[in-house]
Order: sequence, then structure tokens, then C-alpha cells
Amino acid sequence: MDQNNTETAGKCPVMHGGNTLTGKSNMDWWPNALNLNILHQHDTKTNPMGKDFSYREEVKKLDVEALKKDLLNFMTESQEWWPADWGHYGGLMIRMAWHAAGSYRIADGRGGAGTGNQRFAPLNSWPDNVHLDKARRLLWPIKKKYGNKLSWADLIVFAGTMAYESMGLKTFGFGFGREDIWQPEKDINWGPEKEWLGSSRYEGDNRESLENPLAAVQMGLIYVNPQGVNGQPDPLRTAQDVRLTFARMAMNDEETVALTAGGHTVGKAHGNGDAGQLGPDPEAAEIEEQGLGWINKTSRGIGRNTVTSGLEGAWTTHPTKWDKGYFYLLFNYDWELKKSPAGAWQWEPLNIKEEDKPVDVEDPSILHNPIMTDADMAMKKDPIYREISERFFNEPEYFSEVFARAWFKLTHRDMGPKARYLGPDVSKEDLIWQDPVPAGPKDYDVVAVKARIANSGLTVSEMVTTAWDSARTFRGSDLRGGANGARIRLAPQKDWEGNEPPRLARVLAVYEGIATNTGASVADVIVLAGNVGVEQAARAAGFDLTVPFSPGRGDATEEMTDAGSFEALEPIHDGYRNWLKKDYAVSAEELMLDRTQLMGLTAAEMTVLVGGMRVLGTNHGGTKQGVFTEREGVLTNDFFVNLTDMGFRWEPAGNNLYEIIDRKTGVVKWAATRVDLVFGSNSILRAYAEVYAQDDNKEKFVKDFISAWTKVMNADRFDIEQKI
Repeated sequence: MDQNNTETAGKCPVMHGGNTLTGKSNMDWWPNALNLNILHQHDTKTNPMGKDFSYREEVKKLDVEALKKDLLNFMTESQEWWPADWGHYGGLMIRMAWHAAGSYRIADGRGGAGTGNQRFAPLNSWPDNVHLDKARRLLWPIKKKYGNKLSWADLIVFAGTMAYESMGLKTFGFGFGREDIWQPEKDINWGPEKEWLGSSRYEGDNRESLENPLAAVQMGLIYVNPQGVNGQPDPLRTAQDVRLTFARMAMNDEETVALTAGGHTVGKAHGNGDAGQLGPDPEAAEIEEQGLGWINKTSRGIGRNTVTSGLEGAWTTHPTKWDKGYFYLLFNYDWELKKSPAGAWQWEPLNIKEEDKPVDVEDPSILHNPIMTDADMAMKKDPIYREISERFFNEPEYFSEVFARAWFKLTHRDMGPKARYLGPDVSKEDLIWQDPVPAGPKDYDVVAVKARIANSGLTVSEMVTTAWDSARTFRGSDLRGGANGARIRLAPQKDWEGNEPPRLARVLAVYEGIATNTGASVADVIVLAGNVGVEQAARAAGFDLTVPFSPGRGDATEEMTDAGSFEALEPIHDGYRNWLKKDYAVSAEELMLDRTQLMGLTAAEMTVLVGGMRVLGTNHGGTKQGVFTEREGVLTNDFFVNLTDMGFRWEPAGNNLYEIIDRKTGVVKWAATRVDLVFGSNSILRAYAEVYAQDDNKEKFVKDFISAWTKVMNADRFDIEQKI
């Protein structure tokens, strides 16, 4: 090599991919381009297990009793490289499980412990998750032993649950079945801030204005700042943050107090040292650290000298025992603000008795003051929280029961219906937050039901639209919603603007009669009618095809429906029906991508469904934007043919409105929205659109539409193990 060649000296001879050295990808040249990555974030190419691997089948082979014994033994087998507080890893395991499950938010169902995503960035490197990398590494021998029969997602949560049992709590139960992901979920909105612990998700000081779908109050926190709002202690202000944050996790006030107190009944906070001495987080650490972060190389940073949150101390006198010690200390002492050795605000008791002090984690001859966070003090200062706390203090058995149920809800909320739970410890009790649905009939005459639907006088648009509205609520994030249960006929769904209540009521009245006369469930009739509409439209296009159908959906009742929690599922936009409830800061096409990802659809499936829904005349309110056809109600590829026809030009005609104009005559031929035109403007989506516009792909279009349609209709059919 010519060392004097300034053009080549020191240059690497290979191309670097995006995000390796520069931190940028090729698409950063076009920051406003529609990014479809959210639809491909769990590409099968990332999964090392192969297409034939089924975790649900593997976990059924798991020896749960042997695993329990191994975990109970593990709790008190302290390792020198990361010693256990008081010789018991329970507190660390509970914090790990809690912070995995606690990232769940009800608004979009994302987050939670259901995928083992705590192993990857950004969660593995959040400030609130300091040293949880050690917890997972400590568990590696157990994961290694049980291998494919035990996912990390299940192990993380089960370790926390067994930690409570090892300390004396009678837990409510446990369901296995969480399947691991294999790459970071980079496209989840964790907040707008660009720095850790930043807080710009409120309008001024209005704590109620926390931006949806967020639940945590600051970037990198699971819940609230333990030192107080923006690090300033004020229990009553903190109570506002706690109440809103836990509500966005689907927890009421009683569950919130139980979880706060129960989480702090065991374990301790760590802040006996200088946080500035901690090394980089796991994702930024040097290669020799092998995935471990926050390493303290300047002083002893383990045991009693560990620094995590910065607060220092245990909450109770006996931090490895399940008892009512949390409330005893909270109510029997007055508390004052002090600074921890790491400089964090914390509350400590005045004039505490020696026998009420917890011992040092390494030397039982040393006593320390217990501590409380600002959120703990909120349990005493907020009138509602205090009333609940006092009852728990006076009725410890009730407290244990409420906490056990709340912990179960916290750690299972994102798993979907109970039908997906596996293992010997699944509770037989149906809980309302599990969205129970009774088994539906399967032995009725499907052909006869289809005949009644076909003769009902309903239009293709009415049948397809009603089925779509019923099924579109499904979220792959937490496996809620969908057509099973026919909750579209119950509050609050029957009154949602996006469901066009007058049309919905008229159509449902017809379906109720058909269900009564045939023995089918209303849920099955809704879906079957949508299939009939698709079949009629396909036949009109010259293709005599049958849409697959699996009977067995049940009809939920009002008593089975937590109406309040279903409010979070209300659609405020639907690109598939060309509808926006109002103008949003986010573009219509971005909103469509978010909905598509929640429904578990690919970009190609999104494309074919939108094109089909347009020609079937399913637009909200009967609008004509995007209906690029003279044969509305016929399942043709006209949407794509006319979208890609260069005989037309496209011009803005208002807010989110465009005109498609004949180049020769200047006559306006069609109207469109951004959601329509993005299939011609985005290079990836246009490639799909061109496939369906081809003369030789008319039948492929119909078949692909039916396949994607069936996927949506069956997305919540866990009884037939529909994969999304």
C-alpha cells in the first residue's frame, strides 16, 4: 500500500452497514420518507429456531416442578461476581420481572414481558434497568439447562414469581407460553426525548397531558421518578404521576397501592456510591464486557457498594420476607427528606427503633435506616391511597390476596386470553381483564347460514364493512380485540364513531335474527357475512372462490366485558376505510402503518387489503376518495390499475385531499387521500401495487385479498392457533 496516497490511506476496504459506525442508514438521506420497517421488525430471517419450531409445543414438555426447585435453590446460591443482597436474589429477580412487565401500556398494547424484549436495546440499557443485565446473566445456567422448553420471556417472569413464593407469598398462579423475539423492537414509540431521563412529554406542567400512548413519565423510566416529579420531592404531585401511569397500565387505585407496597416489601434500592463511576450501559460497553454494562472499574461496585437508582436502603425491616412491614414502617414513623450517598433524594424515618432497622446486606451486625421513595410517601399522603393502605395494613391477608392478583395481572396482561396460558399453575378462574369469551357452537349448518345472509338484502359494502369493523380491533401487541366475542354489539364498541352506529345497529339486527334461527353465534354470523360479501364480489369479477371459514366463535356478554379497558381499543383512524376521526400531527399513512403492525399484517397484505376494500365500497361514511373504479362492489384490481395509469396526473385539492385528473381532457376523474396515493408514491408500496395492477394478476389479486382477509378474521382464533 502506498502510504503517501492520501486518497486510500487508512480507509477500510469494506462497506459499512447503517448504524455500525456512522449511526445512520442509507434512508437518512430522505428523513420524510415513509418508513415501512415497523411492518418487518420480526422478520423470520432473524429467528434461529427455524420455521418448524413451535415454542407452544416445546414448553408443554417442560418439567415445571423441577424448574421450581432449581429456581428456589438459585435464590440463595449467591455468586461472588455479583453477590445477592442478604444472600437472597429475590429482590433482584422481582425487579427484573417487574421492569419487564411494567413497560406495558394499555393504549396500544405494546411493551410488557411477553416477548423477552428486555434482552435487547433500548430496554436492556434504560437507566431504570441498571444491573438487570446481571439478573439475566445469573439466570443463564437455568436457561441453558432447560433450553428450548423455556423461553427467556417465560423465565424472566417466572423467576420473579418464584422469588415471591420463596419469600412467603402465596401467588395466584402462572401461565407459560411467552415466545421470544430475536431482535430489538426499534419502532416502538418510547417517547420524543433524545436524552436519557429527559421529560418533554407534557404540555407545560399539566401532569394529565402525558402524551399517548406513553405511560412512563420520563425517557428511560418504567414508571415515575422515585425522587419526585422531575427529581423534586412532593408526594402529592408524585401521586398524580403514579395514578396516571398505573391507569395507563390498566391498574386501578387498589391495584396500584398493592403493587407499590408489594414491590417494596422485599429487596432494596442501591445508591451507596458514586453513579459517575459506572461505565457505559450494555449496548455501549466495550466488547470485552461481553454484554454487561454499568461496570464500576474504579471502586468496589458490588454488594453493599452497588449503585442502581441512586437511592440507598431497604423499605422494610426484613427485606427477604413477605410481611406487612412496609405499612408498619410507613404509618408508625414520621419521615424526613435526606440525600443518599449517591446524592439522590429519599425519605428516612425519625427516631426509629433499633429493632425496626434492616441489617446490612453483607454484615448483619450493621444496621441501617429504612427508606421510602416519593411514590411510597404518596401512599401515605394521598387521601385515596392512604385509605387503601390503611386497610391493607389492618388486613394483611387481604393485602396479600390483592397483591397476588395484581402481580398476576401485571405479568400476564399482554399475553391475551387465558386460552393461551400453558402449564400446571394456570388458574381456573376467569378474570374480566382476560377478555373472556365463551366457546361458540360449531355444529350448525354453515351453508344454511350463508344462504340466509345472501338473501338478507344486505349489500356487499354493509357485510364486508361490519365484519372488518368487528375484527380490526385486534392487536398483536397484547392479543386483545378481534371478532371473537362479537363485542362490537356491546358498549362501548357499538357507539364508536368509527363503527358508524346507525349502520351497525341496522346490520346487527339482521344478524341477531339469523343467529337465533340457525344456532350460530352472532360473532360467527358477522364474519361469515363478511366472507359472503367477499365471495359475491369475487364472483362478480369472474372468480368463483370460497373464503375459508372456521366456526366456533362465541358471544361475550356485558358481564364478561371490562368496558373501561376497551375504550383504549377505539379506532381513531382507519386507512383501510379511508377515515380519520380528526386531523393529527402524524400523517394518515403513518397512522395506517401503526394499525397494520398491530394487526400483524405485512406491507404486501396491507396493500392488497386497501386496494380491495376501496373497490368494495367500504369507505367510512360512503366517501369516494380512493374508489378508483366504475364497478364498485366488484372485487377487481381497478384501484391499482388506475393508480398506476400515467394517463392521469395528481394534484392537491385540500387538506389530505387530492384530485386525479385526465391528462388529455383535464377532467377530474377520481378523488384520493394521502393513504391512497402513498401506494403510488412510496417506492416499496408502488412495487407491490404494480404487481396487482398487472393484466395477468387479476386472479392473484383476488386470492391474495382472500388470504389476507382470512388472516384478519382469524387473528384472534387462538383455538385454531392462527399465527400472525
